Order: sequence, then structure tokens, then C-alpha cells
Amino acid sequence: MRARMALAWSGVNVELREVRLRDKPASMLAVSPKATVPVLVSDKGDVLDESLDIMLWALLRHAPYTCALGGGVVDQRALVEQFDERFKPLLDQYKYHRAGSDQPASYYRDQCAAWLQRLDVMLSQRVYLLGSEPQLLDMALLPFIRQFAHVDRDWFASTPYENLQRWLTAWLEHELFTSMMSKYAPWQEGTEGVTWSPQLSCRTN
Repeated sequence: MRARMALAWSGVNVELREVRLRDKPASMLAVSPKATVPVLVSDKGDVLDESLDIMLWALLRHAPYTCALGGGVVDQRALVEQFDERFKPLLDQYKYHRAGSDQPASYYRDQCAAWLQRLDVMLSQRVYLLGSEPQLLDMALLPFIRQFAHVDRDWFASTPYENLQRWLTAWLEHELFTSMMSKYAPWQEGTEGVTWSPQLSCRTN
């Protein structure tokens, strides 16, 4: 989702090939043996198979710099990588908690509190994490904060992270997010994909 958001924000036209991970096309495995999504193949034949790399490729080359990367690409990338490394594993253990685990689901949920508090403070005087416009950091973190909140919506709504709740609610209503929710039929080998030409301007709601 975050890769698609960056592509849409940047106005990059792509041929979209929706895949089922349990039935990965041979052509996908040929260009990206790591066999994960997303995968982007540029017109020049460059292959990017990490969502953050796709986001940076799109935003650095196509989006207005002041809009998408105004907080500094190096600092934003470092923070996203830190979030991915520390928050996402806890989210997975919370979201996909298994009976018989050494710790209850609430343990992993509570371990996320430091990040939630940090983001809430960042949003205390801003509409978005780094200012008045969405940037790389917002788009990169949004899908995982959304997943976290949806594990137990009542619990999340009861937390003191009112700024983060407001940010998430605004994003769920934002054109950039809602336009990502369309469903596509799985792509079949040997056929054309969907011509995906998002037309979003660099603006807030």
C-alpha cells in the first residue's frame, strides 16, 4: 500500500499486475527471486523489490520535493528504517498472536507504546508528522499504524494518543488512501496488466 501511495502521489503511470502470493507468476520470480511484493520494474529494466526503495524512486524522481521530502530524505529514510526494524516485528506478534505464545498479545501491543507516544508528540502541533503536507514518513508509517489500530479498535480509541488518532482518521478519509482501496483481479501470465494512472495533486484535504 505505501509503495502505491508514493507512486500515486508522484503521478507515476504503471502497468499494475496484482498477484496471489500463493500462486506467484514465473515472470515475477524471474525478475525478483526473493518472491515478495511489491516489485517494480522500471522502463530501463531496473528492479526494485522493497517498498521503501520504490517510494524513494517515485518521490525523488517525480514528486515536488518540497511536498514529498521536505523534511530531508536522509533523515526520513533513517526514521522509516528504524520504525520498520523495531515496530513492525512487534506489530506482527500482536496482530498474529498465537495461542501458547510466551507472552500475551497485550505484551506486544504495549511494547509499541514508545513509538505511539513519539508519533503523537510529533503530531501535537502539526497536521502531518513533519508539517502541513504529507511526506514520505507519513505514507511509509500509515499502513502499519492502521493495522495496529484495527487489531483492537476499542482499545486504540481509549488510548491518550489523540493526535495520532486524529492523524489516522484523517488519512483514512484522504483521497490518496481511499484511492488505494480498489480491488483488482489477479494477473494472469501472458496477459496485459491494468493501466494504473493515478491523478492526485500535491495537496491536503
